[in-house]
Amino acid sequence: MSNEKRKDYLEWDEYFMAIAKLSAMRSKDPSTQVGACIVSNDNRILSIGYNGAPNGFDDDKFPWGREGKNLETKYPYVCHAEMNAILNYRGSKKDLENAKIYVDLFPCNECAKIIIQAGIKEVVYLSDKYANSENNIASRKLFDSCNVKYSKIKLKNERKIELDLK
Repeated sequence: MSNEKRKDYLEWDEYFMAIAKLSAMRSKDPSTQVGACIVSNDNRILSIGYNGAPNGFDDDKFPWGREGKNLETKYPYVCHAEMNAILNYRGSKKDLENAKIYVDLFPCNECAKIIIQAGIKEVVYLSDKYANSENNIASRKLFDSCNVKYSKIKLKNERKIELDLK
């Protein structure tokens, strides 16, 4: 028997981002699936969320389109992953203060405000595909002004994680 530990285990950042990505798989949005995972300073998962229709809103009657008149698209109705993760948390709001949120897509300005109001002090994201949009420029201004750190996840190696639920 070897006294050496496994070397291919997940690093904390990989683990929490993988949980965010797994949560995103619950989203019924046909074009964009986003997940979020909120973590305390001592690496305890506080909450998770994904983008989708509000509770009680029949998502079979929910408009999932991206194009058309605003009220006929998903945009005025969908709850983002960050909002859901914060609202799903059932503990003391104090526990969210100084927490970290992992998201696979950089937060929009509305989610940035919610993150700031919750007291979360760090955002780790996987993709910033809308970096030049006004919403994301506003997000960075909000985060910078409110001392919320944000960074793209630093991966040693690109990793594919597969789950077998047999």
